[in-house]
Amino acid sequence: MTPHLSLRDRFLAALISGVGALYLRGVGISSRLTVHRSPGVLEREGKNLPIVYAFWHRHQLLLLYVHRGRGVRVLVSRSRDGEFVARALHRLGFRTARGSSSRGGGGAFRDLLDTVQAGGSVAFTPDGPRGPLRSVQPGVVALAARTGAPVVPVAWAGTRVKELNSWDRFLVPLPLGRYAVVYGEPVFLAEEGPAAEGRVRDAIDAAVREAEKRLGDATCC
Repeated sequence: MTPHLSLRDRFLAALISGVGALYLRGVGISSRLTVHRSPGVLEREGKNLPIVYAFWHRHQLLLLYVHRGRGVRVLVSRSRDGEFVARALHRLGFRTARGSSSRGGGGAFRDLLDTVQAGGSVAFTPDGPRGPLRSVQPGVVALAARTGAPVVPVAWAGTRVKELNSWDRFLVPLPLGRYAVVYGEPVFLAEEGPAAEGRVRDAIDAAVREAEKRLGDATCC
């Protein structure tokens, strides 16, 4: 279900989504991106096995370019702003499940569950959409534990980045930069709860450190 939009909002949604998708393509084309996938990720992607990708909310923008055209399903709120985001995602080849913890979350979770059980992959920002920063909401853990699909932590670091003054210190990649993207080893979760959430948090943080290290190694040589 999508929100009812006025004529003005429909125009803005089309404009913002189009400009946003064009901007990300411009960043990707003009920059040097190196992508590092762990052996476990290469194996699962090579066999087209389902994956639950997880990354911090502040890192999502560049990853929309990296994951473009692969049909990954992403959770997006039913709000007006969420509609703008959803339309940009569709332009980049994503699918969406509409809902959040405050509105339509149950139906959206079932959509994601059905996607993974059918062999598709999904993406989560465990601390989104409102935080706290680096918190892990139970949805990503529940999905992985109930389907058997692993959580794959993803992160990136770059040389030309604008950090916004938002709750998550959102990162905007700029054109003509150098970026390192890291996919960590898959994390299989047998059960839900704080311990599993801690494993996901540690895995994403480790991917962040690895991306920063790889970027530093590349820029110093």
